[in-house]
Amino acid sequence: MKDRTVMRLSLAGLVLGCTTSQAGTLPAIPESLRPPATEILALELAAKGVQIYECKARADEPTRFEWTFKAPEADLFDRAGRRIGKHYAGPTWESDDGSKVTAAVKSRDNGPDSSAIPWLLLEAKSTTGSGVFSRTTSIQRAHTAGGNSPAETCSEAQAGQVSRIAYSATYYFYVPKP
Repeated sequence: MKDRTVMRLSLAGLVLGCTTSQAGTLPAIPESLRPPATEILALELAAKGVQIYECKARADEPTRFEWTFKAPEADLFDRAGRRIGKHYAGPTWESDDGSKVTAAVKSRDNGPDSSAIPWLLLEAKSTTGSGVFSRTTSIQRAHTAGGNSPAETCSEAQAGQVSRIAYSATYYFYVPKP
């Protein structure tokens, strides 16, 4: 398998690390991506990493090939710019304090940048540990930059090739209201 990194971050993606908001204040998010009213914003983290795609035969047409999303791989940073965890397949967010949350997509919105991966609302499926992610019930992915599948097509000759596309995003973690 050939592995390559494609760096396609926009200036907006580089500035993302400077984004701040007050915990408990809802970010500017489309209504379809809002968590239930019974939840409050507890944590905002910037993610910087890659979206990993693999060239595979299409399930519905095995003689045609396409880039298929495999997994995210990103570091998570707090508002002070300190790395506090990682994001990977599952999708899972894991803090350096040992807590984890695994979630599933509940809804999506294309967001304002068509060259970036969609914005998402995810629902927690499981949590472990007693740290920052232990009470998470919903997660929003917003303010994305980059991360879309490769623009070039893939073919049978490239089957199994992996492409790592740079992305950044802000993740908002929600917990039940007290």
